[in-house]
Amino acid sequence: MQWLQDPTQSIIENENNVRGEASRHTRNKTKEFLKAKIVEIETNIQIKNIRDLYKGIKNYHPTTNIVKDEKGDLLKDPHSILASWRNHFSQLLNVHGVNDIRQTEIHAAEPPILEPSAFDFEIATEKLIRHKSPGID
Repeated sequence: MQWLQDPTQSIIENENNVRGEASRHTRNKTKEFLKAKIVEIETNIQIKNIRDLYKGIKNYHPTTNIVKDEKGDLLKDPHSILASWRNHFSQLLNVHGVNDIRQTEIHAAEPPILEPSAFDFEIATEKLIRHKSPGID
């Protein structure tokens, strides 16, 4: 509110300082949380508590922004990562040299099957078991 009423340089600097302090606090709390999670996972390994170990591993999701390029080198720069993905999908989706696909006639060895009548449909639906999958899961 102070900045909106009187946008002086000192108020802007104060706001930037508070924002930076909040960011540092959030980063530090995140690091502490992740360290505690790692200690918990290591403890579960040592006491051989497999159930909690897998539960902790499942819920632990560190994020990384590193991608391997075609040569196997690691890319960290966001622009090079974006260029790598662009190159990958352009090769994947843009197929060159595909000849004209023509429709071919399909000759069936069996005679065509007639559509079921209303009576056949009623018999088939009566044989179905309720609340069950009609086939193999």
